[in-house]
Amino acid sequence: MKDHIRRARRYAGSTLAVALMAALALAAPAGAEQAPTPPAGRMAAGDGEAVETLAEAIRLDDILDVTAREGREYAASLEDELFPGRGGARWQQDIARIYAPDKLRRGFLQRLEAEMKGTDTAPLITFFTSPLGARIIGLEISARKALLDDSVEAAAREALAEMRARDDPRLALIDAFIEAGDLVEYNVAGALNANFAFYRGLRDGGAFPDPMSDEEMLADVWLQEDAIRKDTREWLQSYLALAYRPLSDDDLAAYVDFSRTAAARRFNAALFSAFDEMFNTISYMLGRAAAERMKGADL
Repeated sequence: MKDHIRRARRYAGSTLAVALMAALALAAPAGAEQAPTPPAGRMAAGDGEAVETLAEAIRLDDILDVTAREGREYAASLEDELFPGRGGARWQQDIARIYAPDKLRRGFLQRLEAEMKGTDTAPLITFFTSPLGARIIGLEISARKALLDDSVEAAAREALAEMRARDDPRLALIDAFIEAGDLVEYNVAGALNANFAFYRGLRDGGAFPDPMSDEEMLADVWLQEDAIRKDTREWLQSYLALAYRPLSDDDLAAYVDFSRTAAARRFNAALFSAFDEMFNTISYMLGRAAAERMKGADL
């Protein structure tokens, strides 16, 4: 229960990596993505059309689909852990409501537009609709889908251990990408916030015989920081090594350089803000719904 949001947050290492060992057949081959012609001129993200164009460029619908699939799978394990056999039809309805794709997309875009207001999105759209950018997005999403399989994740971590053992120079590029996007810190902060939201949902739903104060819950959540940080870094390295394996060093270096630009860093921060809001809401709602099942309501 304490690390309930850990798996769901991990995709935030992709697409600036937010934000993903699979068979290469799942990965988009070079040139497979046909990049649309980027819009001309400056497009400020205060313009909803610009945000929608950017969302399409990064394949937001596919990203949210993976998120919802991970969430539904996790919810099933949550039932086994907290209220075995008592979920019933209502629990399934709660899960469908919490992870409704249209609702997730609408809330995400609203927050993203607010965070990106006044920003020139043209450099971002140009990159992500280029052959290299489109290929990178395809590789990230394919890897995230593959990692839905726990055996694939285990193989990816084993491959990472082998890369470390032979001091593979590709790891330096992967670490440079992680540092450029401050991905460990963003993910750790988001995981802690989401765990806190989950606890609040449990408490407000009446799951605890003796309700915990915010201070008590925060103290418990902070005890998880070191473990989350260690797991987050290892997961990011293994995921990115998997996702970017088909890329040449030059292509990956170009992506690292792009991720260091002001536009990319602004977009990265905006993406994490949108994902944080989404996961905090999901986590609280999951906590409330789980609390109802834990109380043994006949649903």
